[in-house]
Amino acid sequence: MQTRRRSINRLCCPVATLAIILAAVSVRATDWNVPGDFATIQDAINSSSVVNGDQILVGAGSHAGAVVNKSVTITGTEGAIINSGPLHPAGLVQGFRLVAGADGCSINHLAFTVDLAVFNSADGINDVTVSHCTFENPIQAITAWGGSRWDISHNTINDLRTRCGGGIGILIGDYNGRNIQDNVVAHNKITGTLHVSAGDCGGYNGTGIVLYSDFRFGRIGAASIAYNRVVKNSIGLVSDTPTVVDVAAIELTDTSELVGVIHDDAIGFNDLRETVLQIVLTPSGLDAENNISRNLGENRGHGLHPSAFAPGGN
Repeated sequence: MQTRRRSINRLCCPVATLAIILAAVSVRATDWNVPGDFATIQDAINSSSVVNGDQILVGAGSHAGAVVNKSVTITGTEGAIINSGPLHPAGLVQGFRLVAGADGCSINHLAFTVDLAVFNSADGINDVTVSHCTFENPIQAITAWGGSRWDISHNTINDLRTRCGGGIGILIGDYNGRNIQDNVVAHNKITGTLHVSAGDCGGYNGTGIVLYSDFRFGRIGAASIAYNRVVKNSIGLVSDTPTVVDVAAIELTDTSELVGVIHDDAIGFNDLRETVLQIVLTPSGLDAENNISRNLGENRGHGLHPSAFAPGGN
């Protein structure tokens, strides 16, 4: 009898250990309500009680955004709107500014009415998800400077506007010499009018989605922008003042006009028919460096096999 009890104890110990581990995992992921647990999103993020992996649920009504320095999920409920937030150095209103520590954060199911809705800092934040959000008339909706492995999907951007720059729906790029790769921009809808500001300086295009290596103002651009996928987006944009600032559906731009920095990206299965400038490449040789094909509109490419646009297909 004694021998049997020892045997049962040996079997029970691993089960008990597993239960303790599962309990610990569940404790680490906590939902916090704004309002409710915290008055503002910034209060929640600043709290030592809110840790990486937690979720901040944002309730109905208008809210200020925040500087995000934790790997948290921020989810809107009941039509939550972000209509104010931290100021950009240029004086523009941001929704969420992502800074060091925000790698792996997620922003979902929110509506934005600010200038720069989701904007990461020069730190180069990685593994960010932005999905099922709505952006109304931003200067820039989603900006991923220096970021890799972002998942930007199922968002709606209605109208864009300029301010001697901007007029951008989604930007993936760099100016600090990093490798920008494995970002996915998929199933987004970007439509409406590019509103050009009065007295705008002009000389550039607004754009729905852009991959951008920025050498302007003495910057050093990207080391590479490669293995990113821009697939199954619908982009229909028109500029209200095309003689000053026109608008393109998709741009791949290296301002140094070097061939080789932007390469092995997949641009396919996008519906660009409602935009006059559909795919703009600077320099023009980028079409040979990237998989650009199977888009609805003037640029159908060479009918590359669908596997070229699948994960790892570049």
